[in-house]
Amino acid sequence: MAKALFAGGAAVALVLGLASQSQAVEQVDVELVLAVDVSLSMSPDELEIQRHGYAAALTHERVLQAIAEGAYGKIAVTYVEWAGSTSQIVIVPWTVIANRADAERVVRQLTAKPPNSARRTSISSALEFGSDLFAESAFRGMKRVIDISGDGPNNQGPPVDLIRDGVVAQGITINGLPLMTNGGFGNAYDVEDLDRYYADCVIGGPGAFMIPVNEWSQFPEAIRRKLVMELAGPASPQWAAEEAASPPVVLAQARPKYDCLVGEKLWRDRSWLWDSR
Repeated sequence: MAKALFAGGAAVALVLGLASQSQAVEQVDVELVLAVDVSLSMSPDELEIQRHGYAAALTHERVLQAIAEGAYGKIAVTYVEWAGSTSQIVIVPWTVIANRADAERVVRQLTAKPPNSARRTSISSALEFGSDLFAESAFRGMKRVIDISGDGPNNQGPPVDLIRDGVVAQGITINGLPLMTNGGFGNAYDVEDLDRYYADCVIGGPGAFMIPVNEWSQFPEAIRRKLVMELAGPASPQWAAEEAASPPVVLAQARPKYDCLVGEKLWRDRSWLWDSR
């Protein structure tokens, strides 16, 4: 009798536990990791441009409209700054955005402290870190997206294309924002065609795309366009489709053509130079 009561009690506890877990998970249209490069190749002014560009985009009317048009009318977002293989800092933890007040709350967190730089560039570690963040999320999105921006190729950590493939295999889409601005403290470890590198080695998953930024004046618009394209659902109005139609948007390549170890090779061959990343 005691065993039966114990078994019955355990079953009830299991059901209640599962119900509690189910209730704790909030449904959203998109879970979005904003992963932003803060390596030493970028100047303090450029780091601020990045922060303010994301802040302006998150509160832009078209972005808010794209969120509202979703099935659930809300997204979950987290903002991470990254550099080398051990440098990933969550600036804004997972937060729901369903309206302008929510977006402004995220912006206040985002701009509360100035950004800090760190050495080296590990896109692969940033992608690994970003994929792990989904496991910590208390949300369940119809889409899971890592939105990664950076101004140079991977030069530390695992090979970026291998990590990309592993992240995509989890059902996560990786979109990119290659910063082809040649700013900061030098470009000894840069590649001229960073857009091709991102297309072949970084982005991937269902509907993956990237928007190259050739000068910093383009940055706010590029961020806004990318967010609209990531967040807009199939029932969104015509202006959402127009964002995708405006060049330059580059889709993920079916087969890599670029040397995805180019950053590591540049670092090896020029290791005598000042370690600017």
